[in-house]
Amino acid sequence: MRIVLVHGAGGSPLTWSLVAPLLESSGHEVTVVDHLSQSHPRTVAEVCAILDASPEGALLVGHSSGGAVITDAGTHRHARGLVYIAAFAPDEGESVDDVVARHGAAEVFADALPSTGDDVRMPGAADADWTWHSWDVPEPVRIAAARERRPISEEIYTARCGAPAWASLPSWYLVAARDKHLRPDAQRAMAHRAGATLAEADTSHAIPHAAPERVAAIIETALATLSD
Repeated sequence: MRIVLVHGAGGSPLTWSLVAPLLESSGHEVTVVDHLSQSHPRTVAEVCAILDASPEGALLVGHSSGGAVITDAGTHRHARGLVYIAAFAPDEGESVDDVVARHGAAEVFADALPSTGDDVRMPGAADADWTWHSWDVPEPVRIAAARERRPISEEIYTARCGAPAWASLPSWYLVAARDKHLRPDAQRAMAHRAGATLAEADTSHAIPHAAPERVAAIIETALATLSD
């Protein structure tokens, strides 16, 4: 079964730079989706096109707002399961902003909705904010991420999802217990609503860089369960 990795808003394939090699070294086929955070429907279509390219079943993995993408794209006939990594798992008719409004903004966005906080999500390499909200990101990754800063369209946060794939597919959720971008209690609530198998890591929002082994482990667990 292949693995499809989807980064969040403002991110890039760099999000998975420590996770993908772990999975590939175990013999898994991994596809990293490189989207530009400009349109939720467009990104969902890109993921579905990847799924169309092979009849093989796929495990979809989403970080942050990438979770909203796999929630929609997971209704594709080749999707077999979903893994949420500190990610949004909206219900039908719900947007990322709706989730934030219901549970309350996390510390990074205490004074602004996510749609106005793009620079905080991807700070510059010398930005002291890193030590506050993403303190556990390795310095080489921090520097590389600053070089790859991408603009984010507000539409990513306001687009409403369709019927959620988690209602019909098995799902797993890895909570970032010290997340300052997406409240951990919101993550747990979404995981419970989705009926997801829950695990936690004592990290910032940047779990793929702070604890790549934990991310790879929950993906391996999902693959093993789906193969039974």
